[in-house]
Amino acid sequence: MRLRKVAVCCGLVSVSWLSCAQTAPGTAQPLPGAPAVALAAVAENADLPSAPEPNNQQAQTAGQNQQGQTQQNQPSPGNAPSLGDLGFTPQQTQANAQLQAMLNKRTEMLKIHQRLGLITALPMAATVITGPMVKAKGKNGQTITEPSNANLDFHAALGGATAGLYFATAYYAVFAPKVPGSKRRGAIRLHRALAFIHGPGMIATPILGAMAFKQEQAGEKVHGIASAHGAVAWVTVAAYGAAIVSVSWPIKF
Repeated sequence: MRLRKVAVCCGLVSVSWLSCAQTAPGTAQPLPGAPAVALAAVAENADLPSAPEPNNQQAQTAGQNQQGQTQQNQPSPGNAPSLGDLGFTPQQTQANAQLQAMLNKRTEMLKIHQRLGLITALPMAATVITGPMVKAKGKNGQTITEPSNANLDFHAALGGATAGLYFATAYYAVFAPKVPGSKRRGAIRLHRALAFIHGPGMIATPILGAMAFKQEQAGEKVHGIASAHGAVAWVTVAAYGAAIVSVSWPIKF
């Protein structure tokens, strides 16, 4: 009986060993007491569920929170000073259409004044150059040669054109709108000061010239105050030329 029991035990051990040898390596073996569903999942290599992914709204909320934290960490710049902080009143910062129109008119009139001033210089120089042509030649006790009528007329025409252009030029300077509170400085002051020389000269020169013309027409030699006609004309031209150079150098036509 004992031998039979030993043979039966050996047979059982052999069968168990053969069944273990025939099992593929890496195959999960059922553990005693494990649930059937778990064992089936392991046997079929089922994937475990992954972690839930955040939706778009959660991602946007997280990005906004991160951006807000970044902006809070950055130093905020100081407030820029306003025009009121700099001392300007609201009236001063508002556009003044009336003042702008006045400035535009003044600029345009002064430009015309400058152009006419340069144009006036041409007949003025011609009038002075032709001055000796209208003088009587000869000394006292000698035969006096009177200037021709053509020379007298040409000189008078140049003088009249000069006077007309001169006073037109002065008009655009005198009647240009004035900017309240503005002060003249530098070359502008010199330009205006010279006007007190060539202005009266341009009034006196035609008057003295008319007196000299009458004396010439009467066959007389120019005498008296009319003889100062040439000297006054030269002083006027010199002052006028200096006034042009003071504000227009280099001269551009």
